[in-house]
Amino acid sequence: MSNQPVGAIVELPVSTHPAPTTLTGRSINLVPLKITHADELFPLVNNADSFQTALWDYIPDGPYDDVAHLRADFAAREISKDPVFFAIIDTRPSRPTTGNAIGYIAFMNISPEHRRIEIGHVIFTMALQRTIGATEAVYLLLQHAIEELGYRRVEWKCNALNEGSRRAALRLGFQFEGVFRQHMVVKGRNRDTAWFSIVREEWPELKKAFDGWLDEGNFDENGAQRRRLEEFRASA
Repeated sequence: MSNQPVGAIVELPVSTHPAPTTLTGRSINLVPLKITHADELFPLVNNADSFQTALWDYIPDGPYDDVAHLRADFAAREISKDPVFFAIIDTRPSRPTTGNAIGYIAFMNISPEHRRIEIGHVIFTMALQRTIGATEAVYLLLQHAIEELGYRRVEWKCNALNEGSRRAALRLGFQFEGVFRQHMVVKGRNRDTAWFSIVREEWPELKKAFDGWLDEGNFDENGAQRRRLEEFRASA
C-alpha cells in the first residue's frame, strides 16, 4: 500500500437487514405495516382539510382521495424489503385513536455491507405531531438500528425546502451534512435534498438524552415537557 492516507479498518461485522418486528415504547408501538392499517389511517391523511393535504407536499406518494388507493399502496409496502415500513400504533389509554395506527415510518436505503441505513417515509398525522410518540418512534428505530442490527450510520434526508423536517432532524440529534442540489424530481418538481446523520459513536450520549426526555418525570400532569430534548442533549 502507498503512503497516501486511507480510512480506518472497519471491524464492525456486516449489519443485519431489518426484519418485520414489533418495537415497544411507552406511548406508541411500532409494528409491521399491514393493509388493514390503511383503514385506520385514511381518515387522518385524506384531503379533508389543508393540514392533511399539506402532509404530502414533500412526500413522493399521496395525497389520497380514497381508501382503496391507500390500501393498494399499503399492500406493496407490507411485503417490501426496502423500505421496511412500520405503522405507529397509539397505546395511550382512553384516546379516540387508542390501538389504531396514527402514522407510519420506515427504514430505507438499507446497506448492511456499508453499515448504513436511513429513516424515512415519515408520516405523522395530527394525532401524532408534537407528541411524545413522535419522538419515541424515531428513538425506537435509532436504538434498533444501532444497538440490535449493528449499523454505524443512520441517515435522515428531506427536501431542502422542508423546514419542519430539517428542524426535527436537528432536534433529534442528527448532524447536518449539506445539500445535494437538483438531487431528485418529485411530482414533477425539482428537489434539492438536505442530508443529516447520526453515527454510532454519537449514540451513547444521544440515547442518554432521549432516555431523560422520555422519562415520565419529565412531563407534568397535563403532558407538558419540563425540559426540552435539546437541554438533555446539552447536559449529556
